[in-house]
Amino acid sequence: MGAFPILSTMLLVPLVAGLACFFLQAKAARMVALVATLIDLGLGVVLWANYDIGGAQWQFVERAELFSGFSYALGIDGIALLLIMLSVFLMPICILASWESIETRVGEYMAAFLFMELLMIGVFAAQDLLLFYIFFEAGLIPMYLIIGIWGGKDRIYASYKFFLYTLLGSVVMLVAMLWMIGEAGTTDIPTLMQYDFPPAAQTWLFLAFFASFAVKMPMWPVHTWLPDAHVQAPTAGSVILAGVLLKMGGYGFIRFSLPMFPEASAQLAWLVFALSMIAVIVTSLIALVQHDMKKLIAYSSVAHMAIVTIGLFAFNVQGLEGAMIVMLSHGLVSGALFLCVGVIYDRLHTREIDRYGGLSINMPNYALFFMLFTMASIGLPGTSGFVGEFLSLAGVYQISTWVTLVCTTGIILGAAYMLYLYWRVAFGVQKNADAAAMPDLNAREWVMLAPIAAAVLWMGVYPESFLAPMRKDIAALDARLSRAAPEGDSKPAEARPEQVRRNAANAMPHHDAADGEGH
Repeated sequence: MGAFPILSTMLLVPLVAGLACFFLQAKAARMVALVATLIDLGLGVVLWANYDIGGAQWQFVERAELFSGFSYALGIDGIALLLIMLSVFLMPICILASWESIETRVGEYMAAFLFMELLMIGVFAAQDLLLFYIFFEAGLIPMYLIIGIWGGKDRIYASYKFFLYTLLGSVVMLVAMLWMIGEAGTTDIPTLMQYDFPPAAQTWLFLAFFASFAVKMPMWPVHTWLPDAHVQAPTAGSVILAGVLLKMGGYGFIRFSLPMFPEASAQLAWLVFALSMIAVIVTSLIALVQHDMKKLIAYSSVAHMAIVTIGLFAFNVQGLEGAMIVMLSHGLVSGALFLCVGVIYDRLHTREIDRYGGLSINMPNYALFFMLFTMASIGLPGTSGFVGEFLSLAGVYQISTWVTLVCTTGIILGAAYMLYLYWRVAFGVQKNADAAAMPDLNAREWVMLAPIAAAVLWMGVYPESFLAPMRKDIAALDARLSRAAPEGDSKPAEARPEQVRRNAANAMPHHDAADGEGH
């Protein structure tokens, strides 16, 4: 790629297009938004094709000192690469999903989505702590507007709840960031990832970051904003909220909490496990009794993201890789499920499950896609859902058999509510003539769903293409965590010999004058 600033270009394209949309008529705004998102998707493919798997950890680095203590610094590793690819892959699909359903203030709507794309890419590419915070917080604004202006009848309540929950958690994180900058003397994220903060301070720093990332995931019990936001948001808003915005919490744990505060992460892993186990069971049971399709899928998102946090805090390679694959898979599958809801909502203008039934008769192509995404959500082998859940459970099994047992129970409940949903929508007797008369997928809807279906099968059949770019970064994070890895109830000395060797090796060089005591 030479010196071409590809990351800055990926930020500039949606910025320019978004500004242009403010001054365009509806039809032109739609075309500009679609072209801009396709250009960013093309740049993302170039980024992936030119990413050197065996090369330096940080690639495509761009840096410009703006003023003392603040830099415009961009760069990616394999983890950020995959999340950027998820973002640019879903965004053109979101524009297509809004092609006909959004009829008012179309230019502003398209601009909001384009600015959202800019901010999402910025979050994953930022290498300056303050720059990350700006992108991270600014992402609230377009989603707040998308829900509040183009949402359902309770959109104002849902948008305020979404904004306040996520903002309040992040204010605490900002205070922690300012302390870290004063302590380490830098805002450079790669440097901070290697900095050893005092163990006593790590606990407070971890909790400050946890307050933000737990809401963003969202973890139980600060998840209650999510079902309201999903139900009220337009279809494309739900897709990008579930597909990418929730992943910012998981990315925050991987990029900040685990590498910067490893000792505190180990000490408080029990808290994460406890909250995640409750989430897996409770939200799955709540999903079982839902009548609104969107609300059911929203609660399933909380359960799936709990598998992510459990994998991350397993403190081993399998758990970390599994958590990343679950995030990528959930981004695709939950986005696709919300699209499937949007397809029939556009025809009948209701999300009540009981208003449908027997759609496999008059909408066989739709029923086929819906079945594939349902099976991927359950974790059927051969789909993306299986790979991530298997790796996450394999990782956490090395720490705790009890946590693994609870998570497996949650997955069984997940199969129950997803199959129950599919059965009530696609099979059974057609009780309503208007539902029975709905036409099957049109060309635009095929173009929306087919690429996601291909990606779900690709990840399920050949996960190595997604694991390879991040394997080196996961190994580096695992090495950083090894000194603090908690002992569980699954005989870690026998189950994790490579971890024990690393712990022993890491313990030796720390008995020196630099820190005066071993880890």
